[in-house]
Parts: sequence; structure tokens; C-alpha cells
Amino acid sequence: MKRIVLIGLLSVMCFVATSQTTTVIDKQTDQPVGLVTFSSDQPKTSAVADAKGHVDLTAFNGAEHIEIRMLGYQTLITSYAELEKTDFQVLLIPSNIALDQVVVVGTRWNQTTDEVPSKITTMSAREIALQNPQTAADLIGNTGEVFIQKSQQGGGSPMIRGFATNRVLITVDGVRMNTAIFRSGNVQNVINIDPFATESAEVMFGPSSVIYGSDAIGGVMNFNTLTPTLSFNDEPVVSGKAVGRYSSANKERTGHFDVNVGWKKWAMVTSFSSNDYENLRMGSYGPTDYLKRYSVIHMDSSDRVVANEDPKVQDPSAYSQINMMQKVRFRPNEHWDLSYGFHYSTTSDYGRYDRHLRTRNGLPRYAEWKYGPQVWMMNNLNITHSPENTSVYDQLTVRLAQQHFEESRIDRSLSRPTRSIRVERVEAYSGNLDFYKSISARHKVFYGLEGVYNDVTSLGVDQNAITGAKAEGSTRYPQSTWSSYAAYANYQFRPVNDVMIQAGVRYNQFQLDAKFDTTFYPFPFTSANINEGATTGSLGAVFTPGETWSISANASTGFRAPNVDDIGKVFDSEPGSVVVPNPDLKAEYAYNFEVGVEKLFGDYLELEVTGYYTILQNAMVRRDYKLDGLDSIVYDGSLSQVQAIQNAAQATVYGVQAGFEAKLPAGFGLSGRSNYQLGTEELDNGTESSLRHAAPFFSIAHLTYRHKSLNMDLYSIYNHWVHSGQLPQEEQGKTEIYAADKNGNPYVPAWYTLNFKAMYQVNKNLAVSGGLENITDQRYRPYSSGLAGAGRNFVLSARVLF
Repeated sequence: MKRIVLIGLLSVMCFVATSQTTTVIDKQTDQPVGLVTFSSDQPKTSAVADAKGHVDLTAFNGAEHIEIRMLGYQTLITSYAELEKTDFQVLLIPSNIALDQVVVVGTRWNQTTDEVPSKITTMSAREIALQNPQTAADLIGNTGEVFIQKSQQGGGSPMIRGFATNRVLITVDGVRMNTAIFRSGNVQNVINIDPFATESAEVMFGPSSVIYGSDAIGGVMNFNTLTPTLSFNDEPVVSGKAVGRYSSANKERTGHFDVNVGWKKWAMVTSFSSNDYENLRMGSYGPTDYLKRYSVIHMDSSDRVVANEDPKVQDPSAYSQINMMQKVRFRPNEHWDLSYGFHYSTTSDYGRYDRHLRTRNGLPRYAEWKYGPQVWMMNNLNITHSPENTSVYDQLTVRLAQQHFEESRIDRSLSRPTRSIRVERVEAYSGNLDFYKSISARHKVFYGLEGVYNDVTSLGVDQNAITGAKAEGSTRYPQSTWSSYAAYANYQFRPVNDVMIQAGVRYNQFQLDAKFDTTFYPFPFTSANINEGATTGSLGAVFTPGETWSISANASTGFRAPNVDDIGKVFDSEPGSVVVPNPDLKAEYAYNFEVGVEKLFGDYLELEVTGYYTILQNAMVRRDYKLDGLDSIVYDGSLSQVQAIQNAAQATVYGVQAGFEAKLPAGFGLSGRSNYQLGTEELDNGTESSLRHAAPFFSIAHLTYRHKSLNMDLYSIYNHWVHSGQLPQEEQGKTEIYAADKNGNPYVPAWYTLNFKAMYQVNKNLAVSGGLENITDQRYRPYSSGLAGAGRNFVLSARVLF
């Protein structure tokens, strides 16, 4: 009997000794740090800490080199023996100064930035919490390296290196969000992503078509949402947060909660957010051209133009939004990891504010112009396999996704009884097979297959605003399908320890089939069919001579296949013009070269600069066109110049992105980001015009202070001016959204804002944050935007962790 008891005690002791849980702690705040990555080559294994900073290191027993990484913290390199000496407690030191950060956007797999020759900017959960953004567009804009355009409050269109909309790619948990109706004008789909349910965000700059296919010309924005975390023992782990937020400029009322419940093999996370925004108030000091002095009301079966009580209130710009997410994860053993995610987002109706600024004959052009509810739903199944004995791959990830998109446009001209309602729905299906294989310590291969299919349905209804009677109307798009099928391979080679070379290639076949209804417009065609291929490649290198230098160079190509919006839409692009379908479009191609240098000076200063040059050939641009021999047609009651998207130009963009981060004494820090870009495109007459989405010079500078549980950030944003002669040809006709110079010509005045934000961790469960944005109450309107920025804005938020 004694022998049995002794054996039992020894078994328990062995179990305890070999099942070791580590806790990761922030050294300054003594708070647990979740989602920290542990990795080792001998033995080859990795692990991620849960939301409470716990991680099981049993598989690391005997490891002499363990790398511990977390965005926003100094990388820690230690051994299993050293961890034993500290009683398996890991203390991480916060730091914004680092050359090697873990990212996934480069190859779809976790890797450090010193393995990616392209420039990548990241936003950690800690930075997102401090900046406390209203929307995902604001989250990306807070990086200081992505320019955000807004035509309405329910929007936000990112511009990256002179490209935007359907020339930049949005992914959520690795699934492409771009659809076949992403337009060349500004898009607002990024607001469907909930910033409160976002763990981290990454932006990869430059063409990335080898990994991501069509649309990835200016760059890729990847949003990683909350990951369900498992328990390491028999007790379930429960964690989450609740957030309340208010801002004064639009009387925002936001509520959010998420909760994670994890067992040994199963885990789930539930997230819900509700946002309600009233009309946005602009600042008091700036151009009077931006004031909204009138509104249109419908009374007694007629439209009346009335004076605005407060011209600084941008009416109509109010809207509301709901976001929901549910994820379930199952990890039966160390070789398999399966997760299912459900995402749902919907908005209320919201006014397209810039269209309410248009006038005709001295009166408002429209009595109504709004978007209907913008709906996004995604079902996503993610399966990861890490086999014990590998030959073809070390890791495999399968991503299967189904998405539903719905958007609508509702407009009515002043004093006209007919309301135009146009509804678009897209059913998007995608499948990805991504493989990773480490051939040796110096050779890695990433390869995969992708299939994408979009089914586009477009409806048109004309409604009498007085009687409510409805009749069939013209549609914005033809009934269409769009598909893409591809294979890619990416190879990484380290000839020596401080040099990494990467080469990649992708072949893409894309197809489009559209059927046009000639009931309302005399199109000389009834269908369009495209079936073509595209080959893209990249070649880059990273040189890291020591731990304080990183020098990278990259040459890459990208492409954008014509989509349904390019070939098939009918809409009024500007006063006096109408865009019609063009079934003869071809793909456009980008060729990019960039060089980047990063330098660390001790642990107190980092300098970074990246220069790039991009050529876009066969560019799809809007140009004058003839429809069945006619250069003008009657559209919406007016004789309008016919235009179409055509492969009619070559565009070039070059620029410099620069930044620095300095660690000052006594907890202070200083950082800044600056962006200069110049873009041009050919015109039909052989001259050149500025490229529409090449933003003017913009920069951001931060003075930060951190002491234990207190974080503070005083920062300024600056945008340079654009005089009338520098405005792109496409923008010169939009006089309603620009200020007028002394000669009455449209231009963009320079502007700045001064802002302050702070966050205080009251205890391990409660954090309070607040701020004052646009302290000097500037009245400004970012380039190409119809909506003026918020005036002086007080923000208050409370975050409860459990």
C-alpha cells in the first residue's frame, strides 16, 4: 500500500514538474499581458499566452533559446532554466522602439518584420486602447501613415501611397473583404469592422499581389479580431471587458462588451458593440466656405429650403451602428486547431453629406441623398494542422468564408416627386489553402491556392415621394458574377545570418460575366465576358548588420482585375457628367520599387525612412466616352456628358515615409511620422494631372508620458495645402467640397489639430481614459473629403476588465 501511495505521489510530482504554467506581467503596471508569443527552435515549438497572461511551457522543457515577443514590448530572449529561476514569471518591459515585431500580413504566417522586405506598420491592442478610436477607419488613420477621406460620418476611405478604394485591400482574420463592387470612388466598408473587437491591425505598404491577388496595389490592411483562448487546467478561464464611451462633437454614445470562456479543448468569445452618433459639429476657426447654411425639409407635399440654426452642425450626418461577433475554437490536440467565426454589422440610414452640398441654379441639388443600411455578415471556418511528421508542409491553414454585403443609395432631386432607390447585394465565397514548410534553418517556403467567387444582384426602384407608389427603375449594376482562382509560392533564403532574400510568384485567372438590361439605357451591348490571366512577382532582401540596423529593398508587381463596378455601373460622377458601362476593360498592372532603412541608437532612439516609386500601367480611369455614338445623354433630367472607365492612362507615384521614436528620461517619449507623395496621371490631350488619391503632405507628432498605470499622449496632426492648379482634374469640378481662393477657384487650405489623450489603470479591473481632440477648435476639411473634421471634442471612456 505504501508503495502504491509513493508511486502516486511521484506521479503527481512528475505531472506538476512537466506541466508548467507561466504568467506574463507588465513590469511597469504589474498587470497581466495576454497574447504574448513564445517560440523555440530546439525543441521546435511555440505557444501564445491567454488573455490573463497564462501560458503552458511544458513543451519548452530544456530549451536554451526561447524568444518572447509582444507588440509594444521589448523582445525577451531567455531559456527554460532561467525561467525556472524566476519561478516561471515573465516580466515584459513596454517599449515602442524595436526593429523586430511579429506580423502576419507579410506571408499569412507569424513572422518577424526582419523577414519581410516590405514596410509594415502595426497597431497593438495597447495602442488601440489608448487612442480609443470611434471606427476602424480612425484606427488605421491613427498610425499617421494612412490618409483617411470621409464623404459622410458613416465612412472612412483609406488612401495608401497614392491609391485607394479598389486599389487597396482590406482583410479580416486573413479573409479578403473587397468585393466585385468596390468602386474607384471612395468606399466606406472599413467601418463594418469593430475596433473594440480588434486585437491588432497591420498595414503592409506597396503591391502585395503575390500573397493577396487582385486589388493589393497600394497596400493591404489586415485586422485581427479577438481570438478565443483556452484554459491550461481543468478550471475554465473566463475573461472579457465592457466599455462605455462618449464624445461631445457628435454626442456619441457607444457601448461594448466581450467575454471569453475557455476550457482545455474548447473556447468561445462573444462580442457586441452599439454606436449612436448625432450630426457632427465642425470647428469655429477656419474657412467659412465649409459652413452648412441651409437644409431641405419636406412639408405639405413639397420641399422647402430653410436656414440652418447652427451652420457649424453638419446636417445630415447622424447615424448608428451595431456590431456582433461570435467565435468558437476547438483544439483536440497539439496538431489540430479549428475555429469558426461569425461577424455581423449593420448601420442605420445615413446621409451622404457631400451630396447635400451640391447646388443647381442657386438652390440645393438634392432634397434627399442617403445610403440605406450597410450590412456585412461573414461566416469563417479556419483549420490549422501541424503534423508530427512533415514532408510536404510543417503547417497548413484552411480558410473557408462566406460573406454577405448589402448597400443601397436613395436620392431625390429638389422639388421632384420621384425618389430613386438602388440596392446592391453581393454573396462572396472564398477558400484559401496556405502552406508553410521550413526546409532547413536557412530555407523556408510559403505556398498556397485561392479561389474567390462573387455573385452580384442589383435592384432599381422608383418611388413617388408623395403617394409611395413604386415602379421598376434602372439598376446601378448589371446582374453579374466575378471569380478569381490562383496559385502562389514565396521562398525565403538566408545565405548568411544577417541577410534574408525573398522571392515570390503568383498566377491568377479571373473571370467576369455580366448581363445588361437595355430597358432604360440604349446600351449597344447586352453582355460582357472577361476571362484572362495575370502573373505577378516580387523579389526583396533584408540586411540586418547587427541588432541596430535594418536595410531592406523590394521590387514587386501588382495587378487589379476589372470588376463589376468598373465595367458596368451607371452613376453621376460630378455635375453635368454620367458614367456608363464599358465592357472592354483589361487588367491594370503596378510596378514598384522601394528601399527602407531603420537605425537604432542604443535603446533611446529609432530612425526610419522608406522611399518608393510606383508605375501603374493600363490604368483604369474615368474619361469622356461615346454611348452608341452619342457623347451626351439625358440622365436624371439633365443633359450630361457621357464618361466611362477606360484603360486610358499611365500613372506614377513616388514618395518618402519617414519616422522616429525617442525614449526620453523620466517616462517621456517623442515620436513622429511624415508622409510625402507625388502622383501624376496622363490625360487624353497628352498633358498630366495630379493623381486623385495621392494625398498632400501629412504628418503626426506625439509627446508621450508613461508612469506605472498612467499613459498620456499630447499629439498634433498636420496636413499641407493644395492650391487650385495642383488639384486633380477629377476634383476640380467638385467646388462644393473645397474652399475658394481669392480668385474663386477651389483649393485645400493647410490645417492642423492639437490633441491630448490619457488613460489611467485604476486597478487590475478598471481603466479610465479621456481626451480633448482639436483643442484649438480648428475648422478643417481633409483633402477630397466632403465632411469637415470634428471641432473641439471631449472624449471620455471607461473600460472594465474581468
